[in-house]
Amino acid sequence: MPTLERERLLAGGWKIRPAAGLYFKREWCAVVDEAPADLDIVRYWDLAATEKTEFNDPDWTVGVKLGRDRSGGYWVLDMVRARANPGDVEQLLLNTATQDGKRVTIGFGQDPGQAGKSQAQHLVRALSGFTVRPATESGDKLTRFGPFSSQCRASNVKIRRGSWNEELFRILEGFPDLAHDDEVDACSGALEMLNPHMNSRGLYEYYRQEAAAVTERSKPQPVQSVPQPGSVEWSEAQKKKA
Repeated sequence: MPTLERERLLAGGWKIRPAAGLYFKREWCAVVDEAPADLDIVRYWDLAATEKTEFNDPDWTVGVKLGRDRSGGYWVLDMVRARANPGDVEQLLLNTATQDGKRVTIGFGQDPGQAGKSQAQHLVRALSGFTVRPATESGDKLTRFGPFSSQCRASNVKIRRGSWNEELFRILEGFPDLAHDDEVDACSGALEMLNPHMNSRGLYEYYRQEAAAVTERSKPQPVQSVPQPGSVEWSEAQKKKA
């Protein structure tokens, strides 16, 4: 989009939807074979509970395992995804938690309302013996993904090599234009778990500031009058200079 057209739309209050690939590019993240041993690690789940049939195209249950090192760098260590019914999803979480070990904190999104609370309580009981933190998600997907996207853009995220890499790259690079973006929500939630006080403004905050700057530039600027030589105002200005 031409710069002048973009500024005109922003100044008019229009919201410009970012194109796919703006929020993530695979070249932002180094793919590595090993990760440090002393990471703080979480596994965050974006939950779904519908099996795939020939008549539907349901969301995925996705669990992203994310670590943070002592320097504040992030490491995507693993990703698990499945389309399954609630009982199989519960078993998937339990099997994955057993493989990850007790040092990995487990999180998942909790839907608002009583049904969400009941599901969260059930899963916490099913995962007894592990540290579990249900989280009520707030904000739209774009805003929540902003902090993770920013860390990737700054080359502060490394990804451990695995068969799941290509699928993760495909979804993150296709966001926000794909029908299913469960990996996006899992990455956002994992980063929030490691940074519970994070202000999830991300890239949308950048666009807000850009729009505000364009609006400010479009305002009429005050005109400063220059006193004519010989006038009273001119004389007073000369006295001040002296």
